[in-house]
Amino acid sequence: MASPKKKLQGLVAATITPMTENGEINFSVIGQYVDYLVKEQGVKNIFVNGTTGEGLSLSVSERRRVAEEWVTKGKDKLDQVVIHVGALSLKESQELAQHAAEIGADGIAVIAPFFLKPWTKDVLINFLKEVAAAAPALPFYYYHIPALTGVKIRAEELLDGIQDKIPTFQGLKFSDTDLLDFGQCVDQHRQQQFAFLFGVDEQLLSALVMGATGAVGSTYNYLGKKTSQMLEAFERKDFSLALNYQRYPKAMDIGVLYPEIYQFCGQTRFWSVTDQSHHDSGLWDSNGPTPASTAESLQGVY
Repeated sequence: MASPKKKLQGLVAATITPMTENGEINFSVIGQYVDYLVKEQGVKNIFVNGTTGEGLSLSVSERRRVAEEWVTKGKDKLDQVVIHVGALSLKESQELAQHAAEIGADGIAVIAPFFLKPWTKDVLINFLKEVAAAAPALPFYYYHIPALTGVKIRAEELLDGIQDKIPTFQGLKFSDTDLLDFGQCVDQHRQQQFAFLFGVDEQLLSALVMGATGAVGSTYNYLGKKTSQMLEAFERKDFSLALNYQRYPKAMDIGVLYPEIYQFCGQTRFWSVTDQSHHDSGLWDSNGPTPASTAESLQGVY
């Protein structure tokens, strides 16, 4: 059975894939991005090539290189680098899983295929099993995001007996607002000590009440410190203070309060919507990439 260096828990930043104005991946800023997450946000776990990172909008070769760059630049700085390797093609997903193992990633995650969808739990598990087998030494996480995949198989149902089929299974990235399903995952599978990672940033406090052991999200790129303070308040049972942190900030404040995030996500391939008002505000280097409202766009994306 796969055994990570330590259990994946706490905050995990779903990293943005930085782009140049021409839509090419801007690998040159990833080293700075790592330092920013660790030093400024206190976040040392990352989830690469997921929804926020536009993994499914990238080519396989681009996904491989992005993963390599994060693993290389994060060495001795990050605790865990989990690579999302899900794809519509089983062969591509297996190739990405094997590559993640070869470069020294700490885990892999897989989304359900969403064009020709699995129609039963067994069909989905068989797909996941084949991907996990391509990287038998890596912890495996299922990425549950039914709003985007259209795969409505409940996570609680999927977890029942999953380690019998996938021995490397270590946990779940639960990106859905169905707190009943999430709570049942925790209640019925607590003994297995899975990582129950919640993926709807705006509902994290509610998920903590239900038993979440961590969270994967886009907002932890720039709200890592604030969210850590919420986790600390929750642990102290200061629920009023925790709620105040959960409510902060409004999406419209992000560009003003956290302009540094734009040095990494000034352009993206899909989410980018040029925000001229931010450019005109004087916050941006006129010689650099045109800033985009990526951070605002990612509010509500899990």
